[in-house]
Amino acid sequence: MGLPCCFIRLAGCPYRCVYCDTAYAYDEPGEEIPIAAILDRLKPYPCRLVEITGGEPLAQRETPELARALQEAGYSVLVETSGRLPSNALPEGVGIIMDIKTPGSGCSGFHPQNLARLRGDDSVKFVICGREDFEWAVRQVRDLALVGMVEIYFSPAWERVAPSDLAGWILEAGLAVRLQIPLHKRVWGAQRGR
Repeated sequence: MGLPCCFIRLAGCPYRCVYCDTAYAYDEPGEEIPIAAILDRLKPYPCRLVEITGGEPLAQRETPELARALQEAGYSVLVETSGRLPSNALPEGVGIIMDIKTPGSGCSGFHPQNLARLRGDDSVKFVICGREDFEWAVRQVRDLALVGMVEIYFSPAWERVAPSDLAGWILEAGLAVRLQIPLHKRVWGAQRGR
């Protein structure tokens, strides 16, 4: 969070999380763009970090090919996924942000084998919709032994949980996780394309 990063948002998602910030992708068809054209669109930006997100990027069969092309062009690549679909097709060296869906999301669950693929520089994120989600996420962190394995982020669901409340809960629990504020929304609001 806070590093200059280009987002490649893929249309389409088989899930319907209650707090989705790209719900417009459900009904809009998106634009089919060849990988070479995506690379051309990135050239004007000085940052070398690219995050492929969505929707659900692993629902798109070309995501591994796109990630590989970005790596070959010299970019550091992150893929943010719900973890509900297998991530083993992603090329080595791609950073994974696994957004484990809480019960409050309406789409909880993840593909357990994806945990085995995570490395120390990958991360797991929980978007917290309320105190029950927080308690559930704490249990997951402990039961899955995530502390020390990857970076762990707890993020308040936009306009559902106050960041100050979540910060207090984290401190009360004595949990070694990071508070992640949806920075792009703080800076640009609901504006698309930022």
